[in-house]
Amino acid sequence: MIYPSGRAVWAAAAGAIPAFLIALALPHVWYLGLLWICVLLAFLAVDAAAGRGRASLSATLSAPPQVGVGGRFTLHVAASLGARPRRLQARVGHDQRLAPVNGTGGALGGNGTLDLEFDAIRRGIAGFDRLWLRWQGPFGLVWNQVVLPMDRKVAVLPDVSSARDEAITLLQRSALADGHAQRRAGQGREFEALKDYQPGMGRRMIDWKRSARHGKLLAREFRIEENNNIVLAIDSGRLMCEPVDGVPKVDRAVTAALLSAFIALKGGDLVSLFSFDARPRVSSGAVRGSPSFTMLQKRAAEIDYSTEETNFTLALTTLAARLDRRSLVIVFTDFVDPISAELMLRTVGRLTERHLVLFMLMKDVELETLADMAPAAPEDVARSVTAGDLLRQRQVVIGRLRLLGAHVIEADHQRLGPALVERYIQLKEENLL
Repeated sequence: MIYPSGRAVWAAAAGAIPAFLIALALPHVWYLGLLWICVLLAFLAVDAAAGRGRASLSATLSAPPQVGVGGRFTLHVAASLGARPRRLQARVGHDQRLAPVNGTGGALGGNGTLDLEFDAIRRGIAGFDRLWLRWQGPFGLVWNQVVLPMDRKVAVLPDVSSARDEAITLLQRSALADGHAQRRAGQGREFEALKDYQPGMGRRMIDWKRSARHGKLLAREFRIEENNNIVLAIDSGRLMCEPVDGVPKVDRAVTAALLSAFIALKGGDLVSLFSFDARPRVSSGAVRGSPSFTMLQKRAAEIDYSTEETNFTLALTTLAARLDRRSLVIVFTDFVDPISAELMLRTVGRLTERHLVLFMLMKDVELETLADMAPAAPEDVARSVTAGDLLRQRQVVIGRLRLLGAHVIEADHQRLGPALVERYIQLKEENLL
């Protein structure tokens, strides 16, 4: 694209005024105005032709591959026109997950570079998709502008710094020293060692054959099993994208899922991430070991916000087909009434036949506030009654889930992660996995 610069506009105006006055005073020399216009157009054409250098134009964008929500990073823009020195100006296009600190463009320095700062304000895969570059011709009368397609991605990850500290605290509280599986005599199903029988131990712990061989009572010591399969299934449909206390429910679910994944990987279990709305979206596959936590963070950033209704039948059926062993399936979701949850209940009934299913729900603070609010007007009474009815219907669905054999946790949105970790540790201690 070529368009006149401010200098060309001023030159045209400066020449047009005298030409107009001359034409008024001396009508027979009107051709002087036309001559001025022709000269200006010639200079514009020469300037545009001399300023072209798109064949030698090169440009790159450099940014960190990932950043935490709320973090700030620098985008490095580098561009050149080959051997021709030109003063370039650049501007970048970005999505709504990023907010510019001091604008999205500016003039490139003498070394052909420009640094722009951005704040990561929303979780997901942020991108810079376009780069505008422009430069003037030798006379400064025209601008040459090009739009270059770019594909620079930055993964905006959930902030899990506080979650890591909380996870370590929970591990210490549950006596999981160094993140390894808890070893307690008489608990678990995986054989650990033989030890002398002590008064108070159950008789079922006695190994009678080895006791007869050694001539004294020996008891078997067990430990809680490792290598369990944990699936974190996150609903990213319309209801889960509604905000709670200013933060979308799906973001709170992702943070809680990563907290539990950190604990499970420390405990030696296999962890996989799965998200869905109208259809399955993200599937990480099972990973093991603390170093895999970074990969789960990156896959969690791919869970996007959706306006579609959740298809539980397709999602949970697809998930069940991928599981080749008994697993703990943790479902982060939300529902409104028994009618909308009917298909989910049918699918859950088939899933609980083989797997241990745990539903993580956030308390509906808005409905609870409306139901408990003292009415000051007739409209308040209607709102309170409606809110109370919706809460009762919600409890009906929770009751049906428990009848199907699923575990249900309904926690405050600020305690979702710790509540899940405590239940996970409890399930391991009770040998339910």
